[in-house]
Amino acid sequence: MGFTDIFNQSGKDQTSPGTIRTPELASVEGEINQITARLEQERQSREGIGKFLRHPLQVLTERPENILIVCVPVAFLFFMGGFIFLFRSTGGISFIFTTTTLDDFAVFAVLIAIVPLALLDLKEQFRVKNLENALPNFFRDLAGMNDSGMTLPTAVHLVAAAEYGTLTPHIRKLDNEMSWGVGFVEALYRFGKSLGTSLADRSVDLIAKASKAGGDVSEVLRAAAKDTFEVVNLQQERSNSMLIYVIIVLVSFAVFLFVIAILVSSFLTTMATAGAAASASGAAAHGFMGKIDIFVYKRLFSHAAMLQGFFSGLVAGQMGEGRFIAGLKYSALMLLIAWVTFRFFI
Repeated sequence: MGFTDIFNQSGKDQTSPGTIRTPELASVEGEINQITARLEQERQSREGIGKFLRHPLQVLTERPENILIVCVPVAFLFFMGGFIFLFRSTGGISFIFTTTTLDDFAVFAVLIAIVPLALLDLKEQFRVKNLENALPNFFRDLAGMNDSGMTLPTAVHLVAAAEYGTLTPHIRKLDNEMSWGVGFVEALYRFGKSLGTSLADRSVDLIAKASKAGGDVSEVLRAAAKDTFEVVNLQQERSNSMLIYVIIVLVSFAVFLFVIAILVSSFLTTMATAGAAASASGAAAHGFMGKIDIFVYKRLFSHAAMLQGFFSGLVAGQMGEGRFIAGLKYSALMLLIAWVTFRFFI
């Protein structure tokens, strides 16, 4: 029921002095509806498809996985374009079995799909590492200043003048919000959200809950500093311990490529020559040796090397950093090495 219906049902004279006329009520309702519609449009523009249409680059780079929205369709179109080109140029699908050009299109399509994701993920990990390394010092300095009798806004203001690397802009934003009158807990939650790391969320939640409970903020800040320092150290120790296994994976791939190169250049070449000689002399008819298609074997080995390189990279990422996405950089590198080896050296 709108404002007009309420006034119509009240029994009052719409034209009597001191009351709002119906046209004026309709005008107010129209303005309210317009404002509501604009607010809804603004909300939609900040989420989902609306946000992507207004700020596509921001959406694609705010999380590494988002770049797949563009990379996967582009890679698929690249592969299909190559397939159609080969189909038209050869007049059939025989090229699938007689040439490796389709394999080349497939390799580059995979690289188009995974290389941007690998680069963005690597950049994100550098950012997270720098932020988490600076967090213990920030919490420790804040606790020390608070112990000296300073209020938290004053302590944050002084700490914001120091240099904490990648963390510095976030600290200065925290200082600005507190200077504008935002409460410490609310500003701290915004600070943790802007960092966007699990360790920061955990530390911020610990400090905020302790502050709400009325505990000693300085002690809580020191506890958070100690906790983040230990977590960062454990992550570094794990990375150093697993580095040897990542190296083993990479060396195993190199050994696999070397063995295949020796096998193709020595054994298969000799067997193909002997098979051709046997076929020419008629010995193959008696089951001595048939003709060996070295092209088929090379292509089979190239597929095996590329698949091993790709999936070995994922294993290296899972073992070294605990995330298979982190292994995409190794996968892209080994896939490219395998392709170059078989196209130009074997």
